[in-house]
Amino acid sequence: MSQTVHLSFPHRAFLLSRRPRRRRSSRQDGGAPPPPPPPPPSSCSRGSPPRAADHEDAAIPRCEAPSPVVLVERYGDGTAKRYTLHDNSLSKISLGKHISDENEIEGTLADDLKLALLPDSVKDFIFPSGFPESVSDDYLQYMLLQFPTNVTGWICHALVTSSLLKAVGVGSFSGSTAAASAAAIRWVSKDGIGAVGRLLIGGRFGNVFDDDPKQWRMYADFIGSAGSIFDLTTQLYPAYFLPLASLGNLAKAVARGLKDPSFRVIQNHFAMSGNLGEVAAKEEVWEVAAQLLGLAIGILILDTPGLVKSYQSLALTWTSVRLFHLWLRYQSLSVLKFNTINIKRARILVKSHVSSSKVPGCDECNARENILVWQRFLKPYIRFGVPFEEMIRGEKAISQVSELLKLYGKEEYILSVNSSHEDFEIFIAFKVGATSSSVLRGLWQANWLHENWDNAADVNNQLALSLSEMEKRFEDFLQQLDEAGWDRHNITLRVPKEILIDQISAI
Repeated sequence: MSQTVHLSFPHRAFLLSRRPRRRRSSRQDGGAPPPPPPPPPSSCSRGSPPRAADHEDAAIPRCEAPSPVVLVERYGDGTAKRYTLHDNSLSKISLGKHISDENEIEGTLADDLKLALLPDSVKDFIFPSGFPESVSDDYLQYMLLQFPTNVTGWICHALVTSSLLKAVGVGSFSGSTAAASAAAIRWVSKDGIGAVGRLLIGGRFGNVFDDDPKQWRMYADFIGSAGSIFDLTTQLYPAYFLPLASLGNLAKAVARGLKDPSFRVIQNHFAMSGNLGEVAAKEEVWEVAAQLLGLAIGILILDTPGLVKSYQSLALTWTSVRLFHLWLRYQSLSVLKFNTINIKRARILVKSHVSSSKVPGCDECNARENILVWQRFLKPYIRFGVPFEEMIRGEKAISQVSELLKLYGKEEYILSVNSSHEDFEIFIAFKVGATSSSVLRGLWQANWLHENWDNAADVNNQLALSLSEMEKRFEDFLQQLDEAGWDRHNITLRVPKEILIDQISAI
C-alpha cells in the first residue's frame, strides 16, 4: 500500500522540462533493488490524447499530466521512495517491495529454490556480500557439508568434557555420575554462550575486516583483555563462577571472532607469491613456540610463593603483563605496510594531494594511519549513504534539487554540505552503479571543500568549483598513486547498499 507524504517548500520561478524519462536499467548491479512500478496514468481518456492549447484558443480544456518523477531512492530491502513534483512542491511517495523478473532470477541464489525462500536478513547474515557472484561455485556445497561436520565435532567435545571432569575428581565412574554430568553441562553451557559471540560477530560484521584488519585485530585484544578480567574475578566471587566465566568466555569469543578473520587478511598480505598455506603454517610455528615459552614463564610466576597466596599480587602481575602485551600488539600492527587503499589511507592520500599535489608512498601513509581511531571521528566529517531528503532541507529545497541533479549528472554520487551544522559536515549519496572509484572521487572533492570552504560564499558555486577542480586534478592523483606503488585494483572503499539513488530526470 503506497503512502504519500507531501513536502511543501517555497518555490519561485523555475522551468519544468517536458523531456521523457530516462531509464537507467543498464546501471543497476546485482545488489541494487528492482525498479519501481510505472507512474500512474494521466487523467486523460484513452481515446482522447491530450491537446496542447495554443495562444488563440485558451478555452480548450487541457489534460492533467502526471507529476514528473525527479528521482527514485532505492533501499536494500527492495522498497523505494519516489520523489515527484506536484503543485510547485516536492512530494515523496513510499513504494512497496516490487520484484522484477530479472531480479527474481538473480535472487534465486544460483537457482537454489530452497535458499531463495530465505529472508534477505538471513541471507545477509550467513553469506558473504554479493553471494553467489562474490565466491567460487563450490562455496555453498562446502559450507552445507561443513555445518554438520562441525555439529558432530562439538557433540564429541561435550561428551569428552564429562570424562575430563571425572578424571580431575568431579564424580567418578564408580561414584556419582550425576555430579560429573552436571558439571559438564555447566562447562559446555559456558562454551555455548561464548560461541554466540562469535556467531554475532561473523554474521553482523563479516564485511568490515577487509577494510581495516589492523584496527579490528587491535580491538580484538582489547575485548579479549576485558574477558580475562571476568575470569580473574571468579576467585573473588566463586559463587558466581558460571555467570562470570560465561561473560569472560563471551568476550573472548567475540575477540576471537574479530581476531581470526582480521589475521587472515594480514596473512594474505604476507603471501606475496600466492603461498598463503605455507605462510599460515610458519605463523603457527611462531605462535606455538611463543605459547610454550609463555606457559613456562607463567608456571614459574605461579610457582612463586608470594603470588600463590596473594590475590592482589597476582592481579597486579596480570595487569602489568597485559598492558605490555597490548603495547607490543600495537607496535606489531604499526609496522604493517599495506599497499591497498582503505578509507583511512584514502583520506590521507587525498588530503595530501589536495593540499600539496603530492601523494605519499606506502611506508609514509601506513605510518601516518591511526589504527585506533574510528573513521567517523576523522576530519572532515563525512556521512556516506545519506537519504536524499536530508540533503535538500531549507526554504530553497526545490532549487537545491535542480542544482544537485544538474551538477552531478555525470557522477555516480551526489555530494552536498550541511551548512547548518555547527561543524563542517558533508553528505554523500550514491547512485545505482557507484563503485569504489566513486567513493574515492567523493573523498577528493570533500577534502577540497574542507580545505577551501568559505562560509560567506554561495554553497552551489563552491560545489561546482570543487567538482571542477576534482575533474582537472583527479587523473594526476591516480597517476601518482601508480607511481607511489599503490594497488589501484584493490581499493576497499565500500559503497553503502542500504540506500541508492536512481536518477530519472532533472528539473
